[in-house]
Formats: sequence, C-alpha cells, structure tokens
Amino acid sequence: MLKLLPSIDRYIFRLVIVPMLGVFALAASLLMLDKMLRLFDFVAVEGGPVAVVFKMLGALIPEYASLAIPLGLLLGVLLAFRKLATTSELDTMRAVGLSYNRLLKIPYAITLVLVAVNIALVFYIQPISRYYYEQMEYELRSGALGASIKVGEFTTLADRMALRIEASEDEGRRLIGIFARVANSKGQVLSISAREGAFLATRDSPDTIILRLTEGTIIQDTGSKTPRVLSFSRHDLPIDLPAIEAFRARGDATREYILPELLSIGWSGKSAPRERDASVASFNFRLVEIVMMFLMPLLAVALAIPPKRSTSALGVFVSIVMVVAYHKVNQYGEDVAALGRLDPILALWVPFMIFAALILWMYWRVAYVPGGQAIGALETVFAKLSKRIAKLFTRRRPRGHPAAPELVAAE
Repeated sequence: MLKLLPSIDRYIFRLVIVPMLGVFALAASLLMLDKMLRLFDFVAVEGGPVAVVFKMLGALIPEYASLAIPLGLLLGVLLAFRKLATTSELDTMRAVGLSYNRLLKIPYAITLVLVAVNIALVFYIQPISRYYYEQMEYELRSGALGASIKVGEFTTLADRMALRIEASEDEGRRLIGIFARVANSKGQVLSISAREGAFLATRDSPDTIILRLTEGTIIQDTGSKTPRVLSFSRHDLPIDLPAIEAFRARGDATREYILPELLSIGWSGKSAPRERDASVASFNFRLVEIVMMFLMPLLAVALAIPPKRSTSALGVFVSIVMVVAYHKVNQYGEDVAALGRLDPILALWVPFMIFAALILWMYWRVAYVPGGQAIGALETVFAKLSKRIAKLFTRRRPRGHPAAPELVAAE
C-alpha cells in the first residue's frame, strides 16, 4: 500500500507514525500505571485475587485509548514537522512548491483512520467495557470473586460460622493456620483448628463450597463439663455461600449507553427531563471530542515550526497544555449541561468554535504569512527568560571553581 504512494508521502508517513505510536503507548501506560496502583490497593483491602487487577485494567483500556489517540495524533504530526523544520528539510520542500496543505495529505489520511477507531471506542466499546469494570468492582466488594474471607481477620459466614485464616499461599489455593467456630442445628458449638486447608467447589450445590481441612482438632461443646475432643487427618467442612444480589442492569450512568441508546433517550419525549439532559450532554461531549481530532494536524503544524535559527521546543509544551485544557473545559461543559443548567450547544459547541477559530488562525499565520509564527510572542518571551536564567547560573560560580582560561592569561 505504501509503495503506491509518492516518496514524499512515504517519508512523511514514517516520520509521523513512529512518534505517534510511541506517544500513544506512553500516554496509555502512564494513565494505566496510576490506576493500577490504586487497583492493587483496592484489591488488597478487599482480599481479592491479583488476577482481577489486570482484568479491570483491561476493561479500562478503551477509555484510556480514547484519550491517548488524539494526543498521540497531535504529537506524532508535531514531532514529524518539527524534525523537518529543524533540519531545513521543510524549507527545501516549500522551495520546490510543496504547500503545507499538500504535506498534510498523509497526516489527514491517518486522522481519518483514527477518527473511525475513536468513534467505535467512545460510542460502542467504551460504554460496554465501563459496565464490565463496574460489574467486577461490585463482585469484588460483595465477595463473588472469592474476596469475602480476609487473611488475619475473623469473617462471619451465614450467621453461624466464624472463620479465621492466618496465611494464604499460591493465590488462595493453600490456606495455613485455620480456626473455625461453628454452631450446628442442635445448638452445639464446634471449635475447629487445622494446620492447612483449601476451598473446593461442589457440583451438586453451587451455593455451597467445601473447606477441606488437614491435620486438626475438633472440640465439641456438648453442654457437659468435659467437651468432646476429636483429632482428624482430613475433614470436610461445608460452608453455605452468602446470597449475592445480582448486579444492576447496564445504564445506571449515561457513560454506559451506546450510540443508539443515547439517541433514543435524548430525543424521546418519554424520558425524564434529567435523564434526557444527561444523555444529550453525553452525546454532544463524545461528538465534539471526535470532531476536534480533525483540527489536530493543523494545530500540530502551527506549533511545530520554531523561529529561524532556533530549536525551541516550546510548541510541544503549549500543544499539550491546550489539548488538556480543552478536554477539561469539555468535561465541565458536559457536567453543567447534564444538570440542565445550560444548553449543550452553548456548553460544548461554543468552546469548540472558539478553539477551532484559534487553531485555524494559528495555522493561517504559519502557512500563509511569510515568516509568520503562531506563538511568536511566547517564543520571544521564552528565549529572553532562558537567556536570563543561563546568565544567572554562569555568574554564580561556586567557590574554588578555577578561573576561566582567558582571565588567567590576562593576569
């Protein structure tokens, strides 16, 4: 496919795709790493298996990907054009008649593919995966994932058994130091201690599991002065699982609705006003985030070109700040619109129009004004500030530092 493209397009494609994939992977990894630490703490407190952490992280990948894709596209195009500008290749291309619009042919082809991927993510995959994440969190809290029995604590089961486990090995498959106090149907109390044990599932009754104990003692309180003491090498103790309420249906929050459901609720006269406002706000928020991706290549080019005889990377910093700030403005607009305090058109599309007008002006300055700079004033201030900081460090030479060679020669 690439061989059919002109050599200049293949070259730009390679320059864009490598940093774009790198930024995408880095952004998604940083977002997931922060969440992974919180999930490890949460699962450890609830006493669940470690494998649940990675399942929950997998359910969050579509949500993080929808944030990382626009950022990866922006920085991929920006770093590609910055490399062309700093190596004077961009001046050569412009000299032979290649306009910025022509050079953006491949970046916009990539943008179309990423927009299609992001549409599938935010309107279909992300709502389902978010519901799956909430379901796993509920099951972890309720004990459906084997998290109801915590190591080192007494746990009450079915209001007739108290169980304590000293240690757990092999991800809960081997239990060490077990003590149980059980009240039977006759009112007698059994105190059971065992060196080891393991939970086993039963085929006959899914609501009952077997705690197989190894090398222990049973003390039975018969009501007389002398209790009955029995030793065993293996003993099976049936445990009735607590009843777990079924998880709610999908749609508790508007972010769990897919596109047809958003449209049905938002533009249906049968829906409650608050639910309708939330659905319309969520739909417009997702849509405006996707439409903004079409302006990312223009913003990237506008911020990628540093001043002549300069290698300033200020544009990279400004681009990240602008995109993150705009995303936060959209989130605030969605929240306000969902409460019915402001129309979604005003809350979400007016900021989009302002941001789009700013991007188009910045691109026009770079592409059509000779020597124009989108952030020329910021570049000037940044250059002066950098020089002052450099002079400040050169003047404050530490004591004992050898004098400069030219000063020694003068003396």
